[in-house]
Amino acid sequence: MSFSGEVKEELSRQFHKSRHCQIAEIAAILSFVGKSEEIQGKKTLRVYTENISLARKYFLLMRKTFHANVSIAVRQNVYLHKSRIFVISLTVPEEIRRVLLSVKWQNEKGEDIRTLGLVNRILVQNSCCRRAFIRGAFLSAGSMSDPEKSYHFEVVCNGQQRAAQLQEIINSFGMDAKIVQRKKSHVVYLKEGSQIVDMLNVMEAHVALMNLENVRILKEMRNSVNRQVNCETANINKTVSAAVKQIEDINYIQSVRGLDSLSDSLKEIALLRLAYPEAALKELGTYLNPPVGKSGVNHRLRKLCEIAEDLRQTGKE
Repeated sequence: MSFSGEVKEELSRQFHKSRHCQIAEIAAILSFVGKSEEIQGKKTLRVYTENISLARKYFLLMRKTFHANVSIAVRQNVYLHKSRIFVISLTVPEEIRRVLLSVKWQNEKGEDIRTLGLVNRILVQNSCCRRAFIRGAFLSAGSMSDPEKSYHFEVVCNGQQRAAQLQEIINSFGMDAKIVQRKKSHVVYLKEGSQIVDMLNVMEAHVALMNLENVRILKEMRNSVNRQVNCETANINKTVSAAVKQIEDINYIQSVRGLDSLSDSLKEIALLRLAYPEAALKELGTYLNPPVGKSGVNHRLRKLCEIAEDLRQTGKE
């Protein structure tokens, strides 16, 4: 099962005790995958989904919240032969009326009062209800990438106003959700690993949160080790390149003028560099008598470099 599937499976088994939160979650599911239909002259409230976690959650929510006589059927998707579609139906008129009144799809007169947004703001006034609504939205139309590969959380909305309202609800928890248009849909998304952790906490997917945090810790450790190794490799390459250049300069001085032409201090460091080509500057300094620090060794080697360059220029002239 994918990481996204694991999150949905965990969320599908959570049921908030408060009825108003249960209604908020039902409202989210209906907003994304629900339809109020007329079938053979009879009003029916249906949810269509390929996700068994969502089908189970909605079925049980309707039973717990409204004691509704919902039925569930499984159909084969005619376009995707291997895919099943779960159809959860409510057909009892009075039960449909109670549900539609509760989720603010219609008023007491039976009139349609839905707006272009996802949900009536009355249903998501409380923080707990906003959490429940986000859970329902993610179960219905959300997905998450495998944290081993990348960090990405998204919910696909049908319409800019619906996406904007979901963005507002998510950002009420201190998030920085963005919206991007993808073909005919608008996608509300998060890409920061820390914010996705916070989002799992908001949805109360605590097991998934811990799994994601473990992945993040391991990735950060690997990245830290890689950075350290790369840094050390770069330093080694730099040291080796500098030593090779120093030896070339010393050999050039020796071939042109001889090392005896150098001052005692420069001759001493030149001979040491030839004897210990792989030694770091600090180590070379310990071989001098008296010992010299890293900056002193570096100064002498730079002086040898300047002498070699002067000899090269003189030779060209």
